[in-house]
Amino acid sequence: MRIDQSGVLPWQTDKATDLSEIARLDQQLERRFSDRIVLEPALSRSLVSFQANKSRSAYRWYKYKEGFSAALVEYLLDRWQIVEGRILDPFAGSGTALFVASDLGIDADGIELLPVGQQIVRCREMIERGLDDNTIARLHEWRQTRPWKSAAERVPIAELRITQGAYPPETKAAIERYLGAIRAEQPTVQTLLRFALLCVLESVSYTRKDGQYLRWDYRSGRTRGNKKFDKGVILDFDAAIVGKLNEILQDVSNGLSVFGNRRTKERRGKIHLIGGSCLDIMPQMPSGTYDAIVTSPPYCNRYDYTRTYALELAMLGISEAEIVDLRQRMLSCTVENRTKNLLAMNPAWHRAIAVADGNALLQAILSHLESQRDAGDLNNSGIPRMVRGYFYEMACMVAEAARLLKRNALLFMVNDNVRYAGVSISVDLIFSAFAEQLGLDVEAILVLPGGKGNSSQQMGQHGREPLRKCIYVWRKQ
Repeated sequence: MRIDQSGVLPWQTDKATDLSEIARLDQQLERRFSDRIVLEPALSRSLVSFQANKSRSAYRWYKYKEGFSAALVEYLLDRWQIVEGRILDPFAGSGTALFVASDLGIDADGIELLPVGQQIVRCREMIERGLDDNTIARLHEWRQTRPWKSAAERVPIAELRITQGAYPPETKAAIERYLGAIRAEQPTVQTLLRFALLCVLESVSYTRKDGQYLRWDYRSGRTRGNKKFDKGVILDFDAAIVGKLNEILQDVSNGLSVFGNRRTKERRGKIHLIGGSCLDIMPQMPSGTYDAIVTSPPYCNRYDYTRTYALELAMLGISEAEIVDLRQRMLSCTVENRTKNLLAMNPAWHRAIAVADGNALLQAILSHLESQRDAGDLNNSGIPRMVRGYFYEMACMVAEAARLLKRNALLFMVNDNVRYAGVSISVDLIFSAFAEQLGLDVEAILVLPGGKGNSSQQMGQHGREPLRKCIYVWRKQ
């Protein structure tokens, strides 16, 4: 590869790299993996999202939109014959991979930063260990008598700036009475009732989770301009909470079989959840520990989970300062993320950083985005910093994953390609190139039939171009 006399690689010059050069590098990388890019008819968008969990016992309780389905994890573990051992999900979310593995008798460790996901996993663990008759009886009593309706005590709802005015006045009052009535219950019942409340907050509010932010219904009084969002039906609190308690009790009453393919209670795998960022926690874990990694990291799509899950975070008592801290500790997938000093976090990541530095396609994309920013052609000047941070942090995560896997073990990762400033960014190809240099063989890049469309803004400026949604299958060398 040609290097000029200053030691600068061709794609690191000040001159903006044009789109044709990025396309050439992308095609070059695609040819490199062409024999492993496989269209997989068995996969669907519902399978790699929450959609397939909607009617599935236990998994349906909380609508974690960013998660994949239990059926997908079962498909992957079955197809690659992973039937024992220990798996890891470093972006555990609501714990789907952990619970599926446990159902199959496989021990599962998870890492999750957001308190919402931690609460969901721990509450489900408690339920799956079994509820005593008195606890179940109290939940039935709450469902039938609705004690919050006559509760004298009201506990004010904790709010963040972003959640103020999120509920109709009568709903807010009902939630405060519900929180007051909970105080009379024993701790296990309190935990379950608070979990049920978390599960219905969006449905009884003026808001809807919509990617980068909470979208507000016109009835909230917070919308501006001519475009008014109509959420549709906003559920009555009593109907919503009773419906959720019914759902939980119905699933629990059906016994352990509702939780998937569990053979016997004794063979249930152990679940261990660690709260925090995988970038902080993975370097502390022993090498060669895991028989598989099954995960889906946040995508490079500007989604800010501290905003989309703000109702739940507020209800859990997370403060404004803690929200800011969570946002910065997350993988860099929002324009507000500051640059992390990765080598200060872990000096052993110098190899991963060098791999990202040397990826021609990535560097060409970053050069283009930075030139677009300097020309004032980006709708947010933080996009280049976000994209750079995302890929460098993920390079470190891939390096850690390779270290933690046993020899010949597999890593499965769900991710989307994205597009910024007219550039289709092949996340799948860049990550797979990282993997090959960090100790993993690219066994397959499974492509879902039908590409994901780019955003309406991108279509308006650059035309419609489908983007691949894939599952990467990498094997430890």
